[in-house]
Amino acid sequence: MKILALETATPVCAIGLSLGGGESLTWILDEDRRHTEVLISGISRVLAQFDLRVGDLDRIVVDRGPGLFTGLRVGLASAGALAAATGVGLIGVTSLELLADGARRGEARGELLVAVDGRRGEVFHQSFVVSETEVRALNEPGVARPETLVEELRSQPGPRWLTGDGVARYRDLFVHLDDARIDEQTVPSLEAALAFGETREPGGVTPLYLREADAVARFVTREGS
Repeated sequence: MKILALETATPVCAIGLSLGGGESLTWILDEDRRHTEVLISGISRVLAQFDLRVGDLDRIVVDRGPGLFTGLRVGLASAGALAAATGVGLIGVTSLELLADGARRGEARGELLVAVDGRRGEVFHQSFVVSETEVRALNEPGVARPETLVEELRSQPGPRWLTGDGVARYRDLFVHLDDARIDEQTVPSLEAALAFGETREPGGVTPLYLREADAVARFVTREGS
C-alpha cells in the first residue's frame, strides 16, 4: 500500500511516504512556518523521486489538529484537494494521537500527557495510556494555560510521561511535576501517521481547532472593547 502523510500542525512542515513492504521515508521541508510556500512543491518533488503521481497512492493521511491554525488549513486543504482530484482515500489523525503513538514507539509506557503549543500562552492537551502495542485515550482533547494544567496534574499524583512541543516550550513548569519523565518528541510522528494509514478507513476529515483562530479572536476582542 502506498501512503502519503502530511504534517503541518506545528512550525515544522514534513512529509512521509510509505511504498509498501515495510519501506517508508520522511522529509522535513521547512521548520519556519512556511507551509504555504513549500508543501505542494515538496509533495511533487518527493513523488517524482519514485516516479509516482498522486493518483498512484492508495491513501493520504493528514494531521487534522489541534495546532497552528494557518498550518492546519494548508495541510487539510492540500490533502483534501489532492484526494478529491484523484479519488485517493483520505484519513485524518489528530496531532495528539500522533505524538502519543510516537512516544509509544520510544520508551513511554503507562500514563502519558501530550501537550501541543497553542500559542497565546496556552497548550492543547490530552492524556493517554500507552502500552507496547497500543495507545488509549483517557479523556477528550482540551486547551488550557500550562500553569493551570500543571496544577491539575499535581492533584493527580503518580508516574507519567510528558511529550510534545507544548512541554518543550513550558519545560520550566512541567519539570517540577513529581515522577514525570519527558519524551523529547516535539513533531507529530510521521511513522505513526503512515501506520494509521494502513489500519484506519478513509472518510470525512474535519479539523480539530479547539479554539478560534488568533485573527478571529483578536477581531472579536477589539469589537467588544
